[in-house]
Amino acid sequence: MKYLLDSNICIHFFRGKFGVIDKLNSVGLRNCAISEITLAELVYGAENSDNPEKNYGIVEQFINQLTILPIFDSIRLYGKEKSRLRKDGKMISDFDLLIGFTAIEKELIMVTENVREFERISGIKIENWIQR
Repeated sequence: MKYLLDSNICIHFFRGKFGVIDKLNSVGLRNCAISEITLAELVYGAENSDNPEKNYGIVEQFINQLTILPIFDSIRLYGKEKSRLRKDGKMISDFDLLIGFTAIEKELIMVTENVREFERISGIKIENWIQR
């Protein structure tokens, strides 16, 4: 595994936008994972949509093709770095912190369009696959 996909990358993949399908085909889904936090965000998005059954089916099909990583191993780093970010006045959302620290803990490249948010996390490797 090499990449941890953020929710926005998954959503662009589902919608067939911004070259994400081509990029995922080139790197291979076997080299990608998502955090269980991303899974929660995708399930919420499906349930909150105009067609929950269809969109949940899309999420199910997608997650059956890649690895879902637990956040447990990143919790200690989350506590330490959230404290640092708060002191520095650079807070980001708890979900993004947990996703980002999962990437660091598992030595994966964080793939997101939300680079400005994730680059506040020290030690994270980031790629933006979106071609607008």
